[in-house]
Amino acid sequence: MNTFAKKIANRSAHVAVIGLGYVGLPLAVEMGKSGFRVTGLDLDAARVAQLNAGENYIKDVNDADLRDLVTSGRLVASTDFSVLNSVDAVSICVPTPLGKGKDPDVSYIIAAVEHVQRHLHRGQLIVLESTTYPGTTNEVVFPMLSKSGLTVGEDFFLAFSPERIDPGNAQYQLKNTPKIIGGMTQNCTELACALYQTFIDRVIPVSSTRAAEMVKLLENTFRAINIGLANEIAIMCNHLDIDTWEVIDAAASKPFGFMPFYPGPGLGGHCIPIDPHYLLWKLKFMNYNARFIQLADEVNSSMPRLVVDRIAQALNDRERAVKGSRILVLGVAYKQDIDDYRESPALDVMHLLRSRGAQVEYHDPYVPTISIEGESFASVPLHKTLASYDCVAILTHHSIFDIAGIVATAQLVVDTRNATKGLRDSQQKIVKL
Repeated sequence: MNTFAKKIANRSAHVAVIGLGYVGLPLAVEMGKSGFRVTGLDLDAARVAQLNAGENYIKDVNDADLRDLVTSGRLVASTDFSVLNSVDAVSICVPTPLGKGKDPDVSYIIAAVEHVQRHLHRGQLIVLESTTYPGTTNEVVFPMLSKSGLTVGEDFFLAFSPERIDPGNAQYQLKNTPKIIGGMTQNCTELACALYQTFIDRVIPVSSTRAAEMVKLLENTFRAINIGLANEIAIMCNHLDIDTWEVIDAAASKPFGFMPFYPGPGLGGHCIPIDPHYLLWKLKFMNYNARFIQLADEVNSSMPRLVVDRIAQALNDRERAVKGSRILVLGVAYKQDIDDYRESPALDVMHLLRSRGAQVEYHDPYVPTISIEGESFASVPLHKTLASYDCVAILTHHSIFDIAGIVATAQLVVDTRNATKGLRDSQQKIVKL
């Protein structure tokens, strides 16, 4: 432990990051900027070649920072996992999707740990960052690494530190977002904290890997449940003929006891729609029914269909049927000003509209192409043909959109994001969620 602590202090440690996506690449760059020699490992040869050419593909990573690190040799990408023989620390940042039955798929974690296991050596620190269910580190990762015969906390060190990346957030990025770390032993926690403190402003130790795993799930389950409440409030307000957005904005004026969450067409991204299911799955084995999570999931999952119903009703009020109508979906990224459309509710809305016979196209300046059930779609130009659509549905409110111009030109606008807030609607074109 003392040897590695010295290497951390003098920046002579060689660190590796497995998985170079939206979590792993920012981590590798911050490690490199702190002075460490970093090897990024990924199975995608094209991605590795792109990085070694100094080409960036993650919006939240600074292009110049990446080029400087690659040029100086402090960051090298590779598909060859044998380099783990010589590294002092390994951070695992691989995907953890859900299976078809909404059960956790930890196959990517297992595959990464198998590589680490083959090259595990004395003094090495392993940190899992992939979001997963409580118990994964000590029930899955630890037994695999223990087959080496090395003792955790003495010969090698193991910790969990949940990623907290928020794509597109200009205020809070990796460096200034507090980092949670829980180790298998006290030595593991201290060593992991020592490493991460060199490139993250604030590191918060917790008592165990299980506690650290639970922190991440609490954060995202909190959001999922409160968004579910906001969505149900929107449904209630629709029945009561009350403006949902006015109510939420007014409630948000209270300086204590209230935090505003907003309704929308559904949940998107890799975290919020998925992470609560890790808890649901884990607790099933303990005969516990997580009712809040299940109810929020039901409400949030129903929102794309509600949006389609609102579009259908708005068209019907104008003596138009959904079948045969030309509908433009405005924005398919799962949130504002990013290019990520994973789990985006816009895909469900488009699928449901097409199943009702609508002619559906989309425009998103950040997402040039998408695939829905194996069929490819390309983003269409906006203003030249805007007036020809029977309805424009705002599903993602990118700041680049000229909402006033869109409303002025469009025949009908269904707004699921309150993007039209403050606009005069003398022609009654706007229908809100």
